[in-house]
Amino acid sequence: MAIEEPSVVAAASNAARLVREGGGFAVEVDPPEMIAQVHLVVSDAEAAAWAVDAEREALLEAVDAAVPRLVMRGGGARGLDVRVLAPDVLCVHLIIDCRDAMGANLCNTVAEAVAPALERLTGGRAALRILSNLADTRLVRVRARVPAAALDVPAADIAFASRLATLDPYRAVTHNKGIMNGADAVAVATGQDWRGLEAGAHAFAARSGKSAPLATWRAEGADLIGELEMPVAVGTVGGASRVHPGVRLALRILAARSAADLAAAIACAGLASNLAALKALAGEGIQRGHMALHARAVAADAGAGEHVAEIAALLAAEKDYRPQRARELVRELTARK
Repeated sequence: MAIEEPSVVAAASNAARLVREGGGFAVEVDPPEMIAQVHLVVSDAEAAAWAVDAEREALLEAVDAAVPRLVMRGGGARGLDVRVLAPDVLCVHLIIDCRDAMGANLCNTVAEAVAPALERLTGGRAALRILSNLADTRLVRVRARVPAAALDVPAADIAFASRLATLDPYRAVTHNKGIMNGADAVAVATGQDWRGLEAGAHAFAARSGKSAPLATWRAEGADLIGELEMPVAVGTVGGASRVHPGVRLALRILAARSAADLAAAIACAGLASNLAALKALAGEGIQRGHMALHARAVAADAGAGEHVAEIAALLAAEKDYRPQRARELVRELTARK
């Protein structure tokens, strides 16, 4: 995980340990299908939609012709959707199985290659040709159980904290941000387009017209059950995965042999981070663990060296995390030694 806040790593690790007590994460990953969009300006969008639909098979063949190497690897065209956005605006979705690639370049290549054929069919003009980062054809679903014996907070309290995200969109946004703390940290460490991941996740969460939680938790008896569903468009071939040694190492540590493996790990990290946040909110509050790790960072920056833990404990006890106070404590400790 690569992130600026160490408490995220500690919290996700602790939550994953709790989930392991209940048998671990159960994951289901959709096929790696992405959407290439072509937006067309036309004189009659309804008529244009009929014209495109009538040539569906020929257009799908054109998609495959644009990416022959992808087709050789088992990917390629999987479908075509036509959407009338306005009387003079038509959007064509080309659904592409990208295999182990994230798919942005593949989608853009396809959109640009097929756009001239769409212009001929509709008599219109292709205004935009690019992928969509709302990858709702590429979802990951995760389920986890935490037994009551592993919890120091009642399952019902955590479930209520989760329920608030379904009732309040202002809370839902922060709830989902906590999920992305874990998901983004894995995405950054593995060289993924974390901005696209963020954009798609938050758009998916708001698909009903208001922000809703990507993950929910409920009490089942005394146990806690969590479920998450979100789009995860990532790849293990191309981009940084080939050239960046840190990314290659991270993928080896994960044993991520495919994009599906990586997507599963990212979603699990997201659900773990969500559990950690809800558990803290329902119990001691979010700041205690965060500030304990912040104290370590302040102590290290003040030159505490091998005494980081001791100085951090003193800062936490005083609830004074100023760098100036940390330097004073380092000087006092050095003088006593």
